[in-house]
Amino acid sequence: MYRLEIDNLHVAYGGVQALRGVSLRVAEGETVMVTGPNGAGKSTLMKALAGIVKPQTGRIRLGGRDTTGQSAERVAAAGLSMVPEGRHVFGSMSVLENLRVASGQRRDRSQVEADLDYLLDVFPVLKERTHAQAGLLSGGQQQMLVIARALMTAPTLLAIDEPSLGLAPKITDQVYESLQTMQAQRQLSLLIVEQSSARVVMTGARMVMLRSGQVVLEGPARRLGAKAIQAAYFGV
Repeated sequence: MYRLEIDNLHVAYGGVQALRGVSLRVAEGETVMVTGPNGAGKSTLMKALAGIVKPQTGRIRLGGRDTTGQSAERVAAAGLSMVPEGRHVFGSMSVLENLRVASGQRRDRSQVEADLDYLLDVFPVLKERTHAQAGLLSGGQQQMLVIARALMTAPTLLAIDEPSLGLAPKITDQVYESLQTMQAQRQLSLLIVEQSSARVVMTGARMVMLRSGQVVLEGPARRLGAKAIQAAYFGV
């Protein structure tokens, strides 16, 4: 079963075409990573998926439900949880309060507590600082917090925009290790925008490369080969 289906998506800002016929799939329990140079359309793709911008044409389905052009609230209700670029924590609230606020619309309270315990085990640094003010955490700790907070909504698809942005390589490794642990343990479906194609290869995920708003390369990152990736990235 596909958790996400995007078909022939076109998005424009004014007279500028940002996406040109983009199609991709994310299966249940799969990790798909979108990469490409600056201005390729990666963030536009995420905004269209989340209901922040409306496509001109094309279709978006979450778990078989058509969410094309729907509001961000309706898209979230369909099972999407988005971690936007920039680590937007509620700085004056504690780590625990940040996590609990994300579960406010859930009715399965016993499962909420189980999810909270699970996420604090996956991110032990957050467990150590549950009562610390979120705005005082390091960049890497804040990134872990916003990912954990997104997961507290119990999504069927987690979309993350640039999780490694501004982080040291060691911290980025920790973030990705945690994501891979949760993906394996919970069959989590992941769509991740990642600037670094080298990082995509390291994860072994399926790569979708965008350039000038179009898909120019797709497949298992480790099988595509460095030359093919480099050629697609630079448009050679």
